Amino acid sequence: MPTDLTIRTYEVKPTLGRHQVLDPRSLAYRRPYDGQPLRATAWEPRIPVLDQTGLIAQGISTAQAYGLDEDVDALGSCTGNAATTLLSILLTPEQALAAALNLADASQAQHFAIGLYADATSCDQWDEASWPTQDVGSSGLGVAKAMRNRGLIDQYGHATTGAQLCTLLQTGPVLMGMPWHSAMSEPNADGFIDADPAWADSPLEGGHEVCVTALDDIAMNDGAIDYEHTILRFRQSWGSAWGDHGDGRLRLSTYLALRSEIDIIQPRKDGVVL
Repeated sequence: MPTDLTIRTYEVKPTLGRHQVLDPRSLAYRRPYDGQPLRATAWEPRIPVLDQTGLIAQGISTAQAYGLDEDVDALGSCTGNAATTLLSILLTPEQALAAALNLADASQAQHFAIGLYADATSCDQWDEASWPTQDVGSSGLGVAKAMRNRGLIDQYGHATTGAQLCTLLQTGPVLMGMPWHSAMSEPNADGFIDADPAWADSPLEGGHEVCVTALDDIAMNDGAIDYEHTILRFRQSWGSAWGDHGDGRLRLSTYLALRSEIDIIQPRKDGVVL
């Protein structure tokens, strides 16, 4: 295992299971912002909104699939869910079919996400435990490695600034791992998790992974990005009743406030810019 990893762990819960793992060798692959024009972009998932809770009601038998004594009803599998959402955008329907990702069936897609989560926990070599033995959570780096090991992607890059994040969103969706505060679980009608001005003062509940699917609005001020008025949209993995039909939003200023605990990864397929 590399000894120069930066690892920040969080309490794993049925809805929150992301840890932050930063590898300086991987972080070297960043796409700098060179002043290019930025525009609003949207990358729409081809699968229904996933839900990492209520698995039994969805007809998902983890006992049968993983040889467990009994089914579990929820998993801290947000990394697998976010990655599955991203793959539904990145892969063609033919590639998704070949990978056994059912784009039309939410239950089958959730099965796929759980399998990807299991692989990610094995790729997180800093932790000896893994699912299905234990629901230990995983990292964005771990699930990126899992996708590459399966041949679903051939590369992935990072962003460490707001400008780099907006640049990546010009070419495709990204995975965002972030600390999750309790106020974020109660977004407003438009899905904004930072609508409460005091969101940062609410208790830290854990770590979470989401798929950022859109740069809803990009605001510039004298040639610089206006962080407060630039809006990101992400796909949540808590069912379609959450937020704006399963989507959430946040201001880029919120990303900036949490940047030290956030990691941004953009998986790519075949080296082709979308």
